[in-house]
Amino acid sequence: MYQPIESPMLLQISFKKLLEQYEALLGSGDDFMITKAKHILEFQEKYPALREGFTDFSLLETYKEPIKTILQDSFSPLLTYNEIKTASVPFQNIIFNASARFKNIIKTAGKDFELKIKNMPEDDTYIIACTVILNFCYGYNLSLKRPMFYEIPDAHGIKRYYKILYNADFCEIVPTDKAVKITQDDYEELLDNFGNIELWKAKFPPNSHIFKGFVISNIFDVTDDQSISNIKSSLIGEVKQKDENFIKEFQNVFQSLLGLKDLKVGFSVYNKEEDSFERVLGEDMVSFLVNKNEGLLCESSLCHECYDMLLNEKKFYSISDVDKFDKLSDSSKFKILKDQGIKSAILAPIASNGELLGILELVSSKPKVLNSINANKLVDIMPFIVSTVERSKKEEHNLIEAVIQQECTSIHPSVSWKFKNAAKKFLFDKQKQEGNATFKKIVFENVYPLFGQMDIKGSSDARNKATQRDLTLQLSLTEKILEKIESERALPIYSQIRFQIESFKEELTSNFKVDSELILSLFFKNEIEPLFKFLLKQDHSFNEAIHDYFSKIDESLGLVYHYRKNYDDTVALINKNMARLLDEKQVEAQKMYPHFFERFKTDGVEHNMYIGETITKEDSFNIIYLYNLRLWQLQAMCEMENAYYSNQDNYPLSLDIASMILVFNQPLSIRFRMDEKKFDVDGTYNARYEVVKKRVDKAFIKGTQERITGKGKIAIVYSHKEDEIEYLRYIKFLQSKKMLDIDEEIVELENLQGVTGLKAIRVSLLYKDKGKDAKNFFTYNDLMNEIKA
Repeated sequence: MYQPIESPMLLQISFKKLLEQYEALLGSGDDFMITKAKHILEFQEKYPALREGFTDFSLLETYKEPIKTILQDSFSPLLTYNEIKTASVPFQNIIFNASARFKNIIKTAGKDFELKIKNMPEDDTYIIACTVILNFCYGYNLSLKRPMFYEIPDAHGIKRYYKILYNADFCEIVPTDKAVKITQDDYEELLDNFGNIELWKAKFPPNSHIFKGFVISNIFDVTDDQSISNIKSSLIGEVKQKDENFIKEFQNVFQSLLGLKDLKVGFSVYNKEEDSFERVLGEDMVSFLVNKNEGLLCESSLCHECYDMLLNEKKFYSISDVDKFDKLSDSSKFKILKDQGIKSAILAPIASNGELLGILELVSSKPKVLNSINANKLVDIMPFIVSTVERSKKEEHNLIEAVIQQECTSIHPSVSWKFKNAAKKFLFDKQKQEGNATFKKIVFENVYPLFGQMDIKGSSDARNKATQRDLTLQLSLTEKILEKIESERALPIYSQIRFQIESFKEELTSNFKVDSELILSLFFKNEIEPLFKFLLKQDHSFNEAIHDYFSKIDESLGLVYHYRKNYDDTVALINKNMARLLDEKQVEAQKMYPHFFERFKTDGVEHNMYIGETITKEDSFNIIYLYNLRLWQLQAMCEMENAYYSNQDNYPLSLDIASMILVFNQPLSIRFRMDEKKFDVDGTYNARYEVVKKRVDKAFIKGTQERITGKGKIAIVYSHKEDEIEYLRYIKFLQSKKMLDIDEEIVELENLQGVTGLKAIRVSLLYKDKGKDAKNFFTYNDLMNEIKA
């Protein structure tokens, strides 16, 4: 039973218009046509319903044979196996007569196949029917012709595309008493409301008009054109290399274009510098030329003819029979294809302006199916593939630039708007002034600075100790080997070298200097290494000991790199983990109120923040946001300290850290220095802030030799009384949160060069037990005792 979709037109199948055509032929003067017309008209008189029309689609089966007779001129038996033609009603999948070729296409598609017009959503079908009524009944020239397609699989399961063209000579549209009179105002309202289906239904209620007649659909196989169109659409749209469906869908389109179910698509990128092919990055992006290799040299992997056609002539190269090619060829060219079970292939160069960008690879496990003849079907699509590859390279370049900007410069998202404005102004001025334009200075005035650092305490001493231990170990290893050599080969030179080693060991213990590492490095490189290599060649009795020595030496340094590696790895890991934690917390802080943020990895992690009206570009800044950011900063640094010490057992070396915050009471200006590609304070007065930042962590408490920063404590350096009051309030709040101890103290700092009157609040941190359910808190000393236990 046919189920027509909702429509403003009640469908009444009638052959009245067709019969009127035959009646007109009775006066044509052509005896043959007159006889034919009389026959059809007399035959139809037996079935008056065919002229009057009917809405009961079940009658289509009743009148199946009479309808076939009446339509015999439209469906010529001579063309029935060539033409793809149906008799139906518009926009519905109701077909009541068809050519033999159409029936065979549907039969081949399989029992489960359901015929549908592909690109016609139901709502659109309703509105398109309304526009047809506007044209037929009201005379408006409102064209909404859209190509309509059937998508039908062939015997091999390959999708084929068929375009539908309607012949509407045998139909008419008649309003019923449900029809609404359409005025000019209605028409103009509809013009601006295509997507408002309810409005269209109000103006054209369901079944408010009668469609009387039928249409003949002339259908054409446009698989090649549609496949090319689908490839264009895939390429013009954003190619998501990580989308696992992209390659599969792209492959299906190529299968339709070439009529091959057994076809796979691959891509390889051409690296001009290396003269090699490389795989495309992305999940499911494959290359049959490169396969699992990192890269493949073109000249060594391609035969001479293929190399010349792809790289020099930029022409397609096809191998219709890989196995046959392999037997005829003396070399192992294309063995990589054979090993993957590929029997035929087409390699299409993707080139632009004479430059090879990559290779489109079409392969099949069947011989002969890909060849130089059907390779020509790619001619129409290659320009779009080239365009996409060019765009992809540009997008990759932009992505790399974005990563560089994010990771290697100080252009933080909060200030990027000003750089964009300046860049637009520069380009406009450059066009206007013919190259005499200058890039506008990037300055943010009246912003409040915040500075904090988490420093590794005694990092220089820790590294020196690690260096001493490594050098001492290497001297001991060398001395043991020389003792063995001297016992068997008593030469004075060996005694002299041992004396040098003893001197070096004593100097390392009592008088380690900055240049000690360099002196010993030259000693090992110029004296020990040549001696040991000579002995390896001349006397094999020392091979085991000497090989053991070299196994402990870092190749790049030429030195033992054990204790220093632990130190370097620990510092790198501390910086990485603390920077990551700070970055994660920054996301939350930016949501509170946008501000500039940058951080640096040194022997620890430093960060700068600036907040103010000129950065946000909106009239929304209030001093409360500065206070909020200051409290956030203090809390974040407490949490970073906790995170470090609670995971200290995960680090190769046990090091201490010390935290400090610098409070600057007055707003200042910052300027982006083009030469250094970073922000810095602007003006002589503001430079005082930078001086304090660089020197304050090394400052002593007044009248003592104790540094202001210390392990287990956080130091808040300031110069104004109001800052002291503000931060004591924050400290009290964090004490209630069990983040800080109750031992806060206020101290004065020794004068720095050009800077006087600095004070600091120092307070101990409380470290939380890292057990999930534990509620214990430790001071630094308690924590160290806990760790040692």
